[in-house]
Amino acid sequence: MIYGERIRLRAVERADIAQFTEWLNDPEVRRGLMFRQPFSMAEEENWFENMLKSPQVEHPLGIEILTDSGWELIGNCGLAGFDWVARRAEFGIIIGVKEHWNKGYGTEALKLMIKHGFSTLNLNRISLLVYENNPRALRCYEKAGLSVEGCKRQAHYDEGQFFDIILMSILRSEWEENK
Repeated sequence: MIYGERIRLRAVERADIAQFTEWLNDPEVRRGLMFRQPFSMAEEENWFENMLKSPQVEHPLGIEILTDSGWELIGNCGLAGFDWVARRAEFGIIIGVKEHWNKGYGTEALKLMIKHGFSTLNLNRISLLVYENNPRALRCYEKAGLSVEGCKRQAHYDEGQFFDIILMSILRSEWEENK
């Protein structure tokens, strides 16, 4: 487990598949993700089996918050696309329980993953891609210390419009300076 002030990150379990499928089938949740279509339970089960075959460091972590009835799974996040020579990885996150949007849980999860990436995994760079029409995510990433370093102009199409895909990153030196 990786503990923060209000959340903890834990390994994902087979029992989480139904929750993940529910989130990925919600168009409002899926809108900020790089997925276009809903997922079946079979597809999520297949993803889970393939994930187990990958190195453990690449496995996503469940994001849980403490409630009156115990720990509640509200999302997942992780690092992927590792380049161990350049010591870099890409971050991804989903907060699937919409009642917990805009409460800072995504920012806290990202900060924990940045600390884990730099302190435990010895990374030098963590990056991500975000759609320009996802202001909530942009705000989260900026609060966590990431900087915009470029964009893919009009590379995302959503509801009849083209939007930029923004590249953001944080370097170990920037994180150390501001932690």
